[in-house]
Amino acid sequence: MEYEPLSEVRENLKVQWYRSRLAPARFRELSKRSDRKGWMQAGGHFGLFCLTGAAVYLTWAQGIWIAFLVALFAHGTVASFFSGTAVHELGHGTVFKTRWLNKFFLYLFSLISWWNPFDYAASHTYHHRYTLHPEGDREVLLPLHPNVGRTFLLQLFTVNLLTQPGRTFSKGGILSAIWVTILDAIGKVGSTEIPANEWRQALHDDQPNQHRRSRWWSRTQLAFHGAVLVVSIPTGLWVVPLIITIPSFIAIWLSYFVGLPQHCGLMEHTTDFRKSTRSMHLPRFVEFLYWHMNWHTEHHMYAGIPCYNLPALAAEIKDDMPEPRSLRGAWREMLDTWERQKSDPDYTFDTPLPATAQTKRRGKTETGESSIGDLAPKELASDKAQA
Repeated sequence: MEYEPLSEVRENLKVQWYRSRLAPARFRELSKRSDRKGWMQAGGHFGLFCLTGAAVYLTWAQGIWIAFLVALFAHGTVASFFSGTAVHELGHGTVFKTRWLNKFFLYLFSLISWWNPFDYAASHTYHHRYTLHPEGDREVLLPLHPNVGRTFLLQLFTVNLLTQPGRTFSKGGILSAIWVTILDAIGKVGSTEIPANEWRQALHDDQPNQHRRSRWWSRTQLAFHGAVLVVSIPTGLWVVPLIITIPSFIAIWLSYFVGLPQHCGLMEHTTDFRKSTRSMHLPRFVEFLYWHMNWHTEHHMYAGIPCYNLPALAAEIKDDMPEPRSLRGAWREMLDTWERQKSDPDYTFDTPLPATAQTKRRGKTETGESSIGDLAPKELASDKAQA
């Protein structure tokens, strides 16, 4: 499908979003950033990564192979939330009050997980401004397949080697990620027949300065992980790449199962985030690993509110929101929707709203409600955000 240039989209597409009412004073309170809470979230996640990484190294060094595999599985599970999750909220710049701490952890987590924060900043700005309006947001392109095939599941619970980028902003498995990074380092993308590559090309054409930063970042990643290999192989420390270079592609099962329900099976071309995004209840530890993105509808309504304040936001506006799903309920909903879409491609799940819900958009909103934090590249930040 041919899409108009994104510069024209910014001129022509004006989405008037519905947001649940939030008292201005409460909005400002929930929008406050905290270094203490930031350290608990980002520092806690990285500390857990270091602990599981140390367990991998120690069990490898002592040749306790069953314990080594268990530690590696745990390490991968923790690290898999760096890619697309930790880097997501740090990319918004709302985790720490001190800006350089946001940048430090953003680049640290991105480097480990083969993530490109510069391409993603442009992509995710469009995702928030034009959520599931494909002419302006192809970061997530519906319909999405909630894949539970045997080969795919095997990679989820072992090493994600071969999955390919598809209809989401993703580099796929480790082999694909390396290839995408090499291409980006020389200023190219893969075949634009693949939706993820078409979207990257559209972003590069729209934001050439950001693309230039992206190329330098890809070269830095290749140099860093190349240096890890150069040191590890001659010294016989082959475990080090497992700890540093590829952990985000090992045991990605949990990040996949909690991440896919964000938009899968829901509505395109709606101005109501309650119809295009899905919130879920999760156990507290999983919610911590997921950086509270299980409150995804609330995040889209008020993207400038730090992730650690989303549970409080959810409680504040709960009477205007759909009942959050359980993880099992979300997957049942997605799988049922996918079955119907096989015979009716236009079908989407219409999330029911409570009797207390409002649907009429307010004429004037509190200044800053449409903020997405510090996410947008300066070339896009100068554009007026969609209110």
